[in-house]
Amino acid sequence: MFATHGELLEKIHLGEGSFLELKEVRFAGSKIRGPGRDDLADELASFANSHGGVLVLGVHDKTREILGIPQKHLDMVARFVHELCQDSIDPPIAPIIDPLRLPAATGEDVAVIKIDVPRSLFVHRSPGGFLHRVVSTKRVMSSEYLAQLFQQRSQTRIIRFDEQIIPPAGLSDLQLDLWERFLTPRSRDERENVLFKLHMVRTDDEGTLRPTVAGVLMASKDPREWLPNAYVQAVSYRGVDIRIDESTDPYQLDAADISGPLDFQIVEACRFVVKNMKTAAFKDQGRLDRPQFDMTAVFEAMVNAVAHRDYSIHGSKIRLRLFSDRLELYSPGSIPNTMTVEDLAYLQSARNEIITSLLAKCLVPTDEEWLTTDRRTMMDRRGEGVPIIMDNSERLSGKLPEYRLIGESELMLTIWAADIS
Repeated sequence: MFATHGELLEKIHLGEGSFLELKEVRFAGSKIRGPGRDDLADELASFANSHGGVLVLGVHDKTREILGIPQKHLDMVARFVHELCQDSIDPPIAPIIDPLRLPAATGEDVAVIKIDVPRSLFVHRSPGGFLHRVVSTKRVMSSEYLAQLFQQRSQTRIIRFDEQIIPPAGLSDLQLDLWERFLTPRSRDERENVLFKLHMVRTDDEGTLRPTVAGVLMASKDPREWLPNAYVQAVSYRGVDIRIDESTDPYQLDAADISGPLDFQIVEACRFVVKNMKTAAFKDQGRLDRPQFDMTAVFEAMVNAVAHRDYSIHGSKIRLRLFSDRLELYSPGSIPNTMTVEDLAYLQSARNEIITSLLAKCLVPTDEEWLTTDRRTMMDRRGEGVPIIMDNSERLSGKLPEYRLIGESELMLTIWAADIS
């Protein structure tokens, strides 16, 4: 926002408004005396909760005089801002903190700090509570407005979360080889039209095309740049529980944070299970390998976890835990709509319709020996995923997998390992 020096100077001369806040920075020796930490956090959070905005440090808010920040204090002020964004705002925000030079009244160029805060995908609380920007001031949201904002940016909304725009991202953040795979063979549309039809981009309030949540999840190299918890945390443990005492053998055998486009995450998570599970060989009728887990069932479980998790929950990732007697898979979010755990094997409900439609276009890997399926694409629209998980796993281990809802915010699946001793 206000990309050029000229545009920023013009806005400063006009004074504070819905998208601009000005703050003088005062020092007491080598310490920052003003603005206060809480006050600054409130200003930044109110921008994030509204339509975004720019806060300029080093400019008097009343006179609009460009006062500047001493060169020797620039790094300290930038660190101050970064730390309060992490520690005083929940969930944290990550604005662009950009030192630059502007002309003071004396004609000399002085240093200021421009803080560019994009409109957030989340609702943020700062020391002053839940605040939003109203013209040139920050105000506490009414209960009604706060509930409406949570609805728009969280679970049930007119625009689903996977259709939400990611303001800091641009079209160049979507990689050509990752979105071109969704083209139909005869498509002659321009890039923008293709991405728009796939709901991987939408137009923001200023008329600029920007990637959606689904766009960065399916066509960016590392979605964590914008959605820090959009990955699978995989851990293989030695025994049947998580041991704190490491005085003897290491209790973790293997661990990996699996990121990348969602279909890549699915395959890599399955490879992690193949790598770490045990397989026994029987020779009664020639060599017969018997694994601990049915990998087609594991594949279906990973597809469901990645496709249906709630990406709006800040701080939660998919967790894959492999024990000697079971596999546990935790997926953020409650069960969509009015479904219950018991309904999963019989009913369908998609939280992320754009993501599921894109996964339905992703081809199943044909060069993986562990996967046996007659499906051509990742996502099954016939509702056969959960029955496959239940039937295949029970046939192998003799025990029916278990779904459990934890605290209305996380769905846990347990798949029992086959006895291969």
